[in-house]
Amino acid sequence: MISVLIPVYNYAILDLVSEIHKQLSDAEIPFEILCFDDCSTDLKLQENNKTIERLSDCTYRILPKNIGRSAIRNKLAETAKHDWCLFLDSDVIPKSKDFISLYLKSISETSDIIYGGILYPENRVDDTHVLRWKYGIQREALPVDARNENRYLSFLTLSFLIHKRVFKSVKFNEDIPNLRHEDTLFSFDLKERQISIAHIDNPVYHLGIEDSDTFLKKSLDSVEAINLFVKQGLLPSNYTKITKVYAALKGKGISKLLSSIYVKYQSAFKNNLLGQNPSLKIFDLYRLTYYCYLNSKK
Repeated sequence: MISVLIPVYNYAILDLVSEIHKQLSDAEIPFEILCFDDCSTDLKLQENNKTIERLSDCTYRILPKNIGRSAIRNKLAETAKHDWCLFLDSDVIPKSKDFISLYLKSISETSDIIYGGILYPENRVDDTHVLRWKYGIQREALPVDARNENRYLSFLTLSFLIHKRVFKSVKFNEDIPNLRHEDTLFSFDLKERQISIAHIDNPVYHLGIEDSDTFLKKSLDSVEAINLFVKQGLLPSNYTKITKVYAALKGKGISKLLSSIYVKYQSAFKNNLLGQNPSLKIFDLYRLTYYCYLNSKK
């Protein structure tokens, strides 16, 4: 009935797989757990991860070369043998011991995609990781009602259940650079095809909290990805908040000013964001001014 699909890259998955395997076994349904390793560089971690194959119906496959976040998810789905595919990122853990049963109870004849949500540890992390933790708590860990207000943009791909026939019709775009925001493009494609997303209260904890410096660099990668998607016509300029704001500012001639602010104040922005008490307002301004800067270079 369910194929659990976990893309892996340099992350230990034994705890996650053991918990999911126990819950699936307790549910007494046909299942498989497929873990594809995208050519991790940590060979010792690979060896430890391979031990999941001691569990029944678990497969750990190491790919000969790194193919990226979109392609590995598509490959997992193509290999899956059951009708329902549960995608899980390797750095999550279910909040509930009823995680699998809650997803099963949510399936109906009209279900296309079911998304359970995300949480972050309540206790503050150390200062070097606080930006990612703060962003996650305030921007991603949304209750069901808040997610339903914008059901496509609030959909994250770290934990979701999708019928295989639906996935075949949309898939992840493998033609885009491996920059970020493949999930945003995926959500837009779902919206364009009028594929429904049901939001439920069945979250996972996101454990792989990056240090602030890494998260900040990836955030600029994300801005570059969104900019590329809009230029290539893959996303409309009114789909995401940053592109919507830019379009409004550009018409008023403010975007050039914001571009110059990025050039002048980027170091000051980084000092705040890499500090002990980063401001998400400054984070938003940093990303917006960088987006304006990218579009000023013509």
